[in-house]
Amino acid sequence: MAHAGAYARLLSMRQRPLAAGLTALATLSALFPLPLLSKDPVRAKHGMVVAQERQAADVGVEILKQGGNAVDAAVAVGFALAVTHPQAGNLGGGGFVLIRMADGRRAFLDFREAAPGKATRDMYLGPDGKPTRDSLVGWRASGVPGSVKGLGEAHAKFGTKKWAELVAPSVKLAREGFPVDEGLANALSEGTKSLSTDPESIRIFLRGGHGYQLGEIIKQPDLAATLGRIAQNGPQDFYEGATAHKIAQQMSAHGGLITLDDLKNYKVIERAPLEGDYKGYHLILPPPPSAGGVGVLQMLGMLDGTKFTAEGPDSAMAVHFMAEAMRRFYADRSEYLGDPDFYNVPVKMLLDPKYIERRRAGIDPEHATPSDLVEPGLPRALAAHVSQIESSETTHFDIVDEQGNAVSLTYTLNAYFGNGVTIPGTGILLNNEMDDFAAKPGSPNMFGVIGGEANAIEPGKRPLSSMTPTIITRDGKLFMVVGAPGGSRITTGVLQVIVDVIDFHMNPQDAVDLPRFHHQWKPDTLFLQKNFDRGVEAKLTQMGYIIKPIEGVARVEAIVVKDGSLEGGTESRLWGKASGY
Repeated sequence: MAHAGAYARLLSMRQRPLAAGLTALATLSALFPLPLLSKDPVRAKHGMVVAQERQAADVGVEILKQGGNAVDAAVAVGFALAVTHPQAGNLGGGGFVLIRMADGRRAFLDFREAAPGKATRDMYLGPDGKPTRDSLVGWRASGVPGSVKGLGEAHAKFGTKKWAELVAPSVKLAREGFPVDEGLANALSEGTKSLSTDPESIRIFLRGGHGYQLGEIIKQPDLAATLGRIAQNGPQDFYEGATAHKIAQQMSAHGGLITLDDLKNYKVIERAPLEGDYKGYHLILPPPPSAGGVGVLQMLGMLDGTKFTAEGPDSAMAVHFMAEAMRRFYADRSEYLGDPDFYNVPVKMLLDPKYIERRRAGIDPEHATPSDLVEPGLPRALAAHVSQIESSETTHFDIVDEQGNAVSLTYTLNAYFGNGVTIPGTGILLNNEMDDFAAKPGSPNMFGVIGGEANAIEPGKRPLSSMTPTIITRDGKLFMVVGAPGGSRITTGVLQVIVDVIDFHMNPQDAVDLPRFHHQWKPDTLFLQKNFDRGVEAKLTQMGYIIKPIEGVARVEAIVVKDGSLEGGTESRLWGKASGY
């Protein structure tokens, strides 16, 4: 069996003369059941932004060129995505940002949406006691948005440029418009059903029912006016100013829950990041209410000490050990993770090396473990049943500036275009993040997933999330910035790209393009991307896995620092951009 290092050496030969390259190709094909990945990453010397929409990525790079730091650029990209990537970029949603400054300072800001003060435990149950669709569509589905205040807090702590200068590019994009590219055209087509439930969304995003064609200009004057007020008056306009009053008035008129007091009282919460080590690398990760940081550290801990790398990336052995680690983490996730302000999350116990060793010991190196035989591993007294389906329609971006400051930011409306509602007179699309709570604790929701007490609805509470913005250092210096959208698959997608870079020595473009897989304990199914090697799939079936093809596993983006340069990768099959200078 070949060592993973051989894979890296052979992969590097693609840049040598043709004969050597053909020899490398033949050798690599014999060693590994994978197609040769050959797309180089984008390289830059001074600064880089990797985002899922090209114009927003370029906005961030322009801020870097003008002397702004990574946090300045993140503010500009965050607002730009609210214009150019409306299916997930937002003013009306929330998320997490992880920041590491070049001098070693770090911060994790939780600006996740919160349940409104009028929210009640059973608010989404119908007369028959079963969950309704009110947590998904319409005005009552929205939690209190945190994105504007989250970007504001990041700027207040670490920004260097004037706030108005950072919001100005998004104002211009909304006012003057921009051409609809393939990514937005596809999103508008896929989101038609949701957007069609709201007259204002039909008017703005479906052009009164006529739709947008590729290359046509989309303008959003109401959103431009809202962004202009935020640029002039700061984030407080969204929470206490003219915009806040517009939101509260329309909520009241349409039966929504969010009040002016909810907006005024919303707080960004700064939490200590989770940190851990893996094979000489230091990982900085999000704490609860993200499940992602615990998941990545726990799964890497289970993999460490196994021979999962022996047959190369995406081999049957690699997939097997990683899937078994995933299976065990998601069993724990279903019981123990929630909002730490409402529930005592046993993070130390979940990450205790002896506990992780016990979990690893339960992995059969040659056979899949049926999920019915895998249970949450801590004492039953800690059980809380928090598992919940999450939408995959989130967005993420990574930024590194010339000084080595780094930002990893994931934020969301939850579903495509959130709850489908655009607040009249503002251009703001609302989230449907209330669906991430357990509508009926202890009973299956409409997706067949059991939710429970730790993720039950309570005023002010924040739902559990899989968002996993991550920063990795080596020997005290920045090494990697990575993250993704993708709902409950975010954590496994980010894990795989980290492993592909660290263990299999791949560049970030090859790593994000490599076919991925996902196991979440229940259902007892191994999801493989449709372009996965059929020979590997056959071996996994023989090992006892139940396999189901899937279009994608998260949408991972990464920046790696190598030899003083920045290398960026975003999936080639999609429409993002690694932009640098």
